[in-house]
Amino acid sequence: MPAEEHRNASPAAPHPPTDTAEEAIWLWTQIKAEARRDAESEPALASYLYSTILSHSSLERSLSFHLGNKLCSSTLLSTLLYDLFLNNFSTDPDLRAAASADLLAARYRDPACVSFSHCLLNYKGFLACQAHRVAHKLWTQSRRPLALALQSRISDVFAVDIHPAAKIGKGILFDHATGVVVGETAVIGNNVSILHHVTLGGTGKFGGDRHPKIGDGVLIGAGATILGNINIGEGAKIGAGSVVLIDVPPRTTAVGNPARLVGGKEQPTKHEECPGESMDHTSFISGWSDYII
Repeated sequence: MPAEEHRNASPAAPHPPTDTAEEAIWLWTQIKAEARRDAESEPALASYLYSTILSHSSLERSLSFHLGNKLCSSTLLSTLLYDLFLNNFSTDPDLRAAASADLLAARYRDPACVSFSHCLLNYKGFLACQAHRVAHKLWTQSRRPLALALQSRISDVFAVDIHPAAKIGKGILFDHATGVVVGETAVIGNNVSILHHVTLGGTGKFGGDRHPKIGDGVLIGAGATILGNINIGEGAKIGAGSVVLIDVPPRTTAVGNPARLVGGKEQPTKHEECPGESMDHTSFISGWSDYII
């Protein structure tokens, strides 16, 4: 867990060990303890919590079961999806590490996230991202019809539309997540936070590399639209509602429609913090406009 996230975490949020293997064990132990606590305090959820968390021996089994039940349909059975997810999570340590990193990101960046189990069960941005990771792996294995079918179900159920070819790092927070669209050749780095109704889209009707590349530690505000094969530099911040059509340098803030850099194009203002972890959406305002109420 990056030091910046530890500093910004809620005082009530427990901190994991730094070793990756120990972190995974610690995280699953925390999730089970939270589920037991919630089952005792709210008996109406006891059966649900037992079937989704407490009856399972690991995070990957719980997550696979939950995704299978969320994404199933009358013709795409939950048992088939459970086997599909579990096979991928069980055999790919990178998928497991990414899921753990995403859970930690939600817990430490979002003050509304009251527990790890709350994120695992209820955060559709987290669930959509984990399902996408499996769809992406299927895509790279040339199992494209199944990858596209999974993408369609993710879009139907979670209102998050990520093409299975899109590449996504770890430590990702899709906050609220409704209406997020990520195109085929988009790339999202590590420790990125993206709010609802964000579009990482292409331009034109021809194939090829045509979608944005989002660097590590970027924060993209609600309703932002980023179009074309452009680079959003490491640690950059995109203000809510912005329309971005050209590259944004690292550690700068772009805001507006069309977006412009805070501080000006020639010498844009640069920030030291990692906005994808600090979740600071508005500190730029005094340097961008004389907006007052």
